[in-house]
Amino acid sequence: MSSKGHILVVEDEEEILELVTYNLGKEGYRVDSVTTGEDALRQVREIHPDLILLDLMLPGVDGLEVCKVIKNDEETADTAIIMLTARSEEADIVTGLELGADDYITKPFSRRVLLARVKAVLRRGKGEEPQDENEVLRVHDIVINPGRHEVLVGGETISLTLTEFRVLQFLANRPGWVFTRSQIVEAVRGDGYPVTDRSVDVQIVGLRKKLGSAGRYVETVRGVGYRFVEST
Repeated sequence: MSSKGHILVVEDEEEILELVTYNLGKEGYRVDSVTTGEDALRQVREIHPDLILLDLMLPGVDGLEVCKVIKNDEETADTAIIMLTARSEEADIVTGLELGADDYITKPFSRRVLLARVKAVLRRGKGEEPQDENEVLRVHDIVINPGRHEVLVGGETISLTLTEFRVLQFLANRPGWVFTRSQIVEAVRGDGYPVTDRSVDVQIVGLRKKLGSAGRYVETVRGVGYRFVEST
């Protein structure tokens, strides 16, 4: 058995299925594949894969329903999911992320993008959890100190509002993860602390401006939300 990870590919387009399976196998992953949502639900309980590459547009039970069932089942909830989507399915991407999917890849995609996303998601699943949110976080040239409510960029102190600080801390503590606006709202909401989907955009604009050149690390994922750029 490959030590790199066991992946279940769920895709009804034969050419894409063959291409993905071939590239993952060549890279050293153990790969199984199915073409329907019903088969995916059966297989995930039988083989317990480390990761599912899940097409959203499936016949019968679609990918979103498959994601929902897997994430609501205690036996399978920890299984990582990367959605495979068409570029026109932004609303479905948002829904999938909020159901618990870990990431998504839009079609058409390159071998390089596929392998990079798979590697990143599997790495998270091997115990590389976000650090304690009370610990000092260092990423790129940014230092975030929750105890002092302090942010340093290149050694210089940056003054942030409470909301801006919490948004930055939430994203930077999970570099590479894509979060929808409503997920960010849920994470930073507090008593007497009104945050809405629309205000997230406002906070991001203000945050980037204050971060200066480091603002480029807060990346917009068009139609979906935001991510903090992962260290290379």
